[in-house]
Order: sequence, then structure tokens, then C-alpha cells
Amino acid sequence: MAKIQMKTPLVEMDGDEMTRIIWKMIKEQLLFPYIDLKTEYYDLGLENRDRTDDRVTVESAEATKKYGVAVKCATITPNAQRVEEYKLKEMWKSPNGTIRAILDGTVFRAPILVRGIEPFVSTWKKPITIARHAYGDVYKASETVAPKGARAEIVVTDENGTEMRTLIHDFASGAGIVQGMHNIDGSIESFARSCFNYALSTGQDLWFATKDTISKKYDHRFKDIFAEIYEAEYKAKFKEKGIEYFYTLIDDAVARVIRSEGGFIWACKNYDGDVMSDMVATAFGSLAMMTSVLVSPDGIYEYEAAHGTVQRHYYAHLKGQQTSTNSMATLFAWTGALRKRGELDGIEELSAFADKLETAAIRTIEDGVMTKDLFLLSKAENKRAVDTEAFILAVRDNLEKLL
Repeated sequence: MAKIQMKTPLVEMDGDEMTRIIWKMIKEQLLFPYIDLKTEYYDLGLENRDRTDDRVTVESAEATKKYGVAVKCATITPNAQRVEEYKLKEMWKSPNGTIRAILDGTVFRAPILVRGIEPFVSTWKKPITIARHAYGDVYKASETVAPKGARAEIVVTDENGTEMRTLIHDFASGAGIVQGMHNIDGSIESFARSCFNYALSTGQDLWFATKDTISKKYDHRFKDIFAEIYEAEYKAKFKEKGIEYFYTLIDDAVARVIRSEGGFIWACKNYDGDVMSDMVATAFGSLAMMTSVLVSPDGIYEYEAAHGTVQRHYYAHLKGQQTSTNSMATLFAWTGALRKRGELDGIEELSAFADKLETAAIRTIEDGVMTKDLFLLSKAENKRAVDTEAFILAVRDNLEKLL
């Protein structure tokens, strides 16, 4: 077949370790033979981020704003051990956090459902999408150690120099720790609109949950902003679409989620979304089977895998050992970006190709060919575990049959 032609490039953000190896395999085996792939390439590997003083991360986010669609490989967020291992100039911030802040986006994560891999929660029949606020809270917090005898306060100084002070704790009896978090109304408003728009576009109910009974100012602000925007801008649209928005406490939401059959969007604050998306992914089968897309309020999309760089498999790969790494989430990042590029540019062939590639990948697993992580979970008959590259080649065989 003639290669599918693209009009506008995707922003391509390469990454680290085993996912970087998989990234190359996917392009060579599943994309280059079928698409005249156009990308604006940025190397977000840790060495290049260090070499460019992390400027490359900012440049990739700005390019995403320009072109509208990006696809990102998993990247390392360095800790002290990684700083030593890679001889870094400093402990660079999370690339995901930087990109999310620049795009002012919300992260939507949903599991990839495959026949033969049953959710651990027996009531779940449909995907549960986690909408994670991608700004502030713990991820932009300031923290310090408070010595015995210290007094910690929140001090807010207005534009006229007037101070407002709130006692956090008097450490008279012993030392402790202090953390200061923040968020901004504008980001919360963007979060709310992204969630409402995504619910309308997918035709799913939207739940939002915080702990406003305990956090009467911080969490309550989220609740109020969501309610105000819903009433003013989205209530009629939701009614017309036949979907529902409701707010509940985070602990009540957890209980409702476990008893539900799925098929809705669960909007969470930053930390809650971080934790709950991993919980939902694992309960559906595997974190490697979780899609992730960052959506800005003005319609910019960045697709990525929800998992990390698979460090243990990468070290085995460097030793020449065989690995069996699940590439599904990385593959679906590519298909999501290609589908969206096709939709925005009016290239039906490109969107259809993305659909067929996803179908081929799912069919491969349902036919019994899968990586070791899924082999342990699957109830498929005649299943067999294959290595990283063999799985991708099996997907290509199924793709050929669909084209």
C-alpha cells in the first residue's frame, strides 16, 4: 500500500531507558512502513535534558502549543540516585510537570480493555477514566524541617503590604516538618472546563471529589469553582447530552467507584489523581495497559504512556538479556496522537490506520500472544509469553491482515 501522507507534523518527545528502546521498535515496525511520518523531534532523554539545562523540555511544550498534538515517551524524573548515576548538573524537575504547567492541561487516563484479562473488581465492566489536575498541590509545594521551639505560620502579604497570618503549628515540644501548597483559580477553572468538555466529547458522566469537609478553604475552592462553571456554562449541555455531573467527598467516591460498573470520568486533584490512576490501572490488570492524554482547555493534546521507563528491563537489555516488556501503553500513545492528528487535519486514512493498529494490538493479546506481565493475568486459552520485539512483530502481522 502507498504510505499515508501527513500534512502537519506531530511533536515527538523521545524518552529514557526501556521505553526508548520500545519507541524505536514501534516506529520502525509499525509506523514507518505505512505512514510518511512527519514529526518535530525533541530528545527528552535525561542526558539531553541535562546537556540543555532542561531547555529542551520547555521547547517541546512550546512546539506542542504550535502544532496542537504531541506524543511523548516515558522519561526519568531524577532523584539523588539518578543524579549520581547520570552525573547530572542538578536534580531536574519532572518533564511531565513542566509540560503540564506550560499547556495548563488536565491528564485523562483510561485502561485498555482486552478479553481474557478480567478486572480484579468484579463489578467493573466499562473503562474508568481518571481526570487528574496537573498543576500545583504537593508537586509545587515548599517544605522544610522545623526545629524544636520553632513556630510555623502561613503569611500572605497583599499588594498593599498588609499581612495575613495563620498559625500552622507551634513546635515547642519537639521538632517536625512543614509543607506549604498552593493552587490558582485560573488553573482550577481550566481543569474544570477540560473535564466538562471531555465528558461532553465522550458522552460520559463526570464525577468530581475532594475532601472539603476537612479542607474548608483549599478543597472547598475546587468544589465551588467546579459548581459555578457547571451551572453557568455546562448544565444545559449536559442535560442535552443525557449525562450527569455530581460532586462527592473523595472517600465516598472511592466506595462508589468500587461498587460501580465503570463507564465514567472521575476528576481528581493532582495527588489524588496520581494515586487513583495507578489503583484503577492495576485493578483493571496492568499499569502498562493504561492510556494517558494531556488535554488543555483550548484543545491541545499530548499523548503518553501512563507508566515509567521500565528501568529493570533496561538494565537487563544492556546486558544482552531477553526482555518481555509490555508496549501497549506506548503504542496507544502513538495511535492516540495519530488519530487526533488525522481528525484535526481531515485525514481519514490516518485516523483509520490508528484504529486498525489498536485493533491489531488487542487482537494479538486476545489470540494468546502477549508479554509476561499479561501472561500471568490472562485467562486466554493457548496463551504464550513472548519477548518485547516478538510481540511488536506479532502486532504487525495482525495489522497486515487488516490493511
